[in-house]
Amino acid sequence: MASNTVRAGTVLPVAAARWAMWAFVIVNAAIVEGLFLSAGSGKNDVLTVAKFFGLQAALLMLFQLLLVARLPWLDRRIGMDRLTVWHRWVGFTLLWTVLTHATLVVLGFAILDDTSMAKTFVALSGVPASLLGMGAAATILVIGVVSSRPLRRRLRYEVWHGLHTLLYVALGLAFVHQLLETTTFTSSAFARAYWWFLWLFAFGALLTGRVVMPLWRNAYHRFRVAAVVPESGDVVSVYVTGRHLDKLPAQAGQFCIWRFPGHQHWWLANPFSLSAAPGGMGLRLTAKAVGDTSAGLRELPVGSRVFVEGPYGAFTSLHRSRPGALLIAGGVGITPVRAMLEEQATGDTVVLYRVRSEADAVLLDEVRHLVALRGGRLHLLTGRTGEGGAPPPFGPDSLHRLVPDVTERDVYVCGPPAMTAAVLAGLRALRVPARQVHAEKFGMA
Repeated sequence: MASNTVRAGTVLPVAAARWAMWAFVIVNAAIVEGLFLSAGSGKNDVLTVAKFFGLQAALLMLFQLLLVARLPWLDRRIGMDRLTVWHRWVGFTLLWTVLTHATLVVLGFAILDDTSMAKTFVALSGVPASLLGMGAAATILVIGVVSSRPLRRRLRYEVWHGLHTLLYVALGLAFVHQLLETTTFTSSAFARAYWWFLWLFAFGALLTGRVVMPLWRNAYHRFRVAAVVPESGDVVSVYVTGRHLDKLPAQAGQFCIWRFPGHQHWWLANPFSLSAAPGGMGLRLTAKAVGDTSAGLRELPVGSRVFVEGPYGAFTSLHRSRPGALLIAGGVGITPVRAMLEEQATGDTVVLYRVRSEADAVLLDEVRHLVALRGGRLHLLTGRTGEGGAPPPFGPDSLHRLVPDVTERDVYVCGPPAMTAAVLAGLRALRVPARQVHAEKFGMA
């Protein structure tokens, strides 16, 4: 980790990625607005505004594809968790943009034909281009409803994910809808080439990142279970082997999405961090039994096939900007921290490990050994928050007492959401620069 520290004055990888994304958004938005202005107005003012919203919807759809394409360059610099959050907000923006576009189209034709919106809606449903647009809008509306927080929390991940994949159906309908609505898509040779290039680029990126690359990597590496080792009553480590693992572009701190076909249903997948630094000999994941998939890991037969997607994540030494590091973990969140400790050769490192009791401290002996080997410090923080009137373990006073030079360190945080939020609040109170704080949520959605 220390050897990867970014030099002073150098643009951090995450900043470079964000600038690249904003540049991509601004350039394409400018092109689309130019096409809108040059393609002429609609049959009335309302339909002209409707066309404007339709173009913005098309652009948002393309951005949606790129945000979930899991492009390695973006993922390693920004992180899947942040890209997923952006995907969510862009998705709700897309929903309202599509609904506005559809409403204005119906209203515009109702004014043009001097009839009611209800009759216009029925008439438009008989037009192939309009019917495809209605289908895309209805599908996006369904996805938006099931993605709202109240419903999302009540649905199993597999059910929600299955419904969410309808987005690709909506994109297909919208694409054909655009082809048939030729006012802007084919208004000039440049417009036609631009839209085709953008759609092919977005779909190509999605297909490469989500289908081609995972299939190729699994065919090339042939991942198998090498050993299953219980770490405690509810925690187990799975060792995975394969071919040419030295060519797998994995870093300590990253995670993979793991499937175990033949032992569990193919649609059951979980994101688990690498709990050991990938050194080319094998991979290891360590998981706590919190659901059917993770609880079933104990029964994995040695030699069974593993399907691995990834590695993913920006929780790595790529983002180091200071010589010293503070690694903060809660519960099983120690797994990426433990891997990062193994990757570090030397350096001033402090580890804060929060658990209810020492018996709950997963991989504690390994962490102690690695910290001692590298001349670091380990603070095992046990007990419950507020127990016995003790101050919050991650309040600003506690953090400063344990690590007086915390503002001079890179801080990596991995743990339960409540703990992570408390740590981030404490770091903000201590005015630790945001560029030195690294936290990532390892979730599927």
